[in-house]
Amino acid sequence: MSISLKVLAPNQNVFEGEAEEVILPSTTGQLGVLPGHISLVTAIDIGVLRLRSNSQWTSIALMGGFAEIESDEVTVLVNSAEIGSEINFKIAEEQLNKAEQELNKFSDNEKSPAKIKAFNELSKAKARIQASKN
Repeated sequence: MSISLKVLAPNQNVFEGEAEEVILPSTTGQLGVLPGHISLVTAIDIGVLRLRSNSQWTSIALMGGFAEIESDEVTVLVNSAEIGSEINFKIAEEQLNKAEQELNKFSDNEKSPAKIKAFNELSKAKARIQASKN
């Protein structure tokens, strides 16, 4: 048995295919999905989706959204996404360094919208780095 997986972003169909196992970065933690999983809708955090197909793991960096699991079908709707093997590690590393420098400009107890944006950019950069390593 397999799972039909679709990862959709507003501007592109990021991935469509079959998987033996899917691990989602939900807002409540990692969520593993195998064939026969109970129906579920969950919020997706900035992080890395992992899918196993033909005993090979593939990583996809997700930038937040929602996932629906229904009858061995997983549909992931996200703000944006990138397949890990298509991410340029050097550029991702530069973006990570830039995001860290931007976040370091703020004090620890500051709660400004600019700091929240900087933290989100850092989370996205970390997800891209993590996805590119697999």
